Amino acid sequence: MEERSWRRDASPFDIDVFLRQPLTARIATDGPSVRPVWFLWEENAFWVLTGPWTKLFHRVSADAQIALVVDVCDIATGLVRQVIARGRAELAPFDVPRGRRKLIRYLGTDESRWDSRFVRYLHDDPDQRGTMWLRLTPSSLTAHDLSYTATR
Repeated sequence: MEERSWRRDASPFDIDVFLRQPLTARIATDGPSVRPVWFLWEENAFWVLTGPWTKLFHRVSADAQIALVVDVCDIATGLVRQVIARGRAELAPFDVPRGRRKLIRYLGTDESRWDSRFVRYLHDDPDQRGTMWLRLTPSSLTAHDLSYTATR
C-alpha cells in the first residue's frame, strides 16, 4: 500500500472547496503526454470520464502512474492557486449518478441544453460503449496559494 502524504493541514486554502469548482485539470501520463480534463472531486479522489476511444484510457492501462494539476490564475484579482496530485490511476466501472454530478457541475442542471455527446454518456449502455471512470486517489496531494495583490 502506498503511503499518502496529504498536506491538508498546512494548505493555505480549503482544498475541498477549491476542487468543487468547475475547473479544468490537466493529467500527465507516461510519454510524456498532458491533456486537459473535466473532473469530479469526491471521496478524496478525482473522477474523470474515459473509455477505449481515448488515448488517456490506453496510456493509463499501460502505465497507471499519473500526475494531475488543477489551478487558477486571475491576473485581474491576483488569485493564483494550485492543487497537485500524484498517484496510480485506476479504471473503475462507470455509474450514471456520479456521471450526472460531474456533468452538471460543468454544463448546468438542464440536460436539454447539453450537447448530445454528453447526454449519451448518461443514457448509452456503458458496457457496450466502454465508458469507464479513471479514478485517482492521490498518494500525494499538495496545495499552493501563490496569490498576490493586483495593481491597477
